[in-house]
Amino acid sequence: MSPGGVFTGVFFLLAVYCGVDPFKHSAIYDVKDFKAYRVDVPHWSEIPVEKDTQNLLQKSEIKFLNEIQGPESIAFDPKGRGPYTGIADGRIVLWDGEKWIDFAYTSANNRSGFCDPKPSPLSYLKNEHICGRPLGLQFDKRTGDLYFADAYFGLMKVGPEGGLAETLTTEAEGVPLVFTNDLDVDDEGNVYFTDSSTKYQRRNFMLLVYSAEDSGRVLKYNPSTKQTTVLVRNLQFPNGLSLSKDRSFFVFCEGAKGRLQKYWLKGEKAGTLEVMAVLPGYPDNISTNERGEFWVAIHSRRTTYSIINSKYPQLRLFLLKLPIPVKLRSLLHGSKAPAIVVKYSPEGKLLQILEDGEGKVVSAVSDVEEIHGKLWMGSVLMPIIAVYQLE
Repeated sequence: MSPGGVFTGVFFLLAVYCGVDPFKHSAIYDVKDFKAYRVDVPHWSEIPVEKDTQNLLQKSEIKFLNEIQGPESIAFDPKGRGPYTGIADGRIVLWDGEKWIDFAYTSANNRSGFCDPKPSPLSYLKNEHICGRPLGLQFDKRTGDLYFADAYFGLMKVGPEGGLAETLTTEAEGVPLVFTNDLDVDDEGNVYFTDSSTKYQRRNFMLLVYSAEDSGRVLKYNPSTKQTTVLVRNLQFPNGLSLSKDRSFFVFCEGAKGRLQKYWLKGEKAGTLEVMAVLPGYPDNISTNERGEFWVAIHSRRTTYSIINSKYPQLRLFLLKLPIPVKLRSLLHGSKAPAIVVKYSPEGKLLQILEDGEGKVVSAVSDVEEIHGKLWMGSVLMPIIAVYQLE
């Protein structure tokens, strides 16, 4: 869904794309009790160094240019229709084969005209908390219901015919959901989802990125009891989540640490957590293909600069005060508008890396879904969907 880690460079990319300097009017130091936390990043020897030297994602087809803004997550319904995607003004839209049509609304404000699309990606942030921001999407294959994580309104559901969505839960253990991010649905209708922070909303994600605070959670919603329970807590920016093909575990992305964690649901390990893989960079969403393999969207690769800043939070705050041009900060953080997607086996073996390291054709990928031999890639920042034909 959204920025993928402590130093993903995503905010810088957004700033460069929009022509603004995020530090010129930064509010970080005006926020009461703002603190920066250490991130225990993996050792360099654990980080994959493989690259796609052919930049194969440059062969992707760019679709729907400027027709939709910020298609963060992509889904197809049980009948194969789609894509469906949530966009920056709070709507979920459906491609009907000829045009985009409104499918679902997160808020009644979407119908009032208050949330009409605007030209700049940054302009949406002003009203996101009013209009909603749908992030992760997932269909219940049995019922055709669409479940989605709205960054502001919590876990939501809408029926197969769409319309105004129903809010399922907005809190767990008395603690509100503040940054609901991604989800998946099992065969019994249980929903597993992430809440990236209980302190910072998505519209204040720069504060979360540079704080690296650890209030993030992974949760479960039981539709029978309507209860929400916390499965994993004290996480630094948990993001994408996807169930395994056999539903024996789910995998979620740890944004700040740049790794995948596996949570066992069945068997002798049920209820336990283990590191599945260290990623080459900072992740966003994750999805499972028909073979049970996992595709992960990567916002940017790690750099020496980003790792040092992660380990030394006080140095991070000092550097943020320096008058460094935004484009230079972007480069230091590894944000050259790249597109990187990686595929892992259920055991955590790296199987494939595809990228457009120069961002010439595809950039800022936030989601990747494999459908009928094609990768459909969404971008929380860009007004496109990219489609790559697998070989």
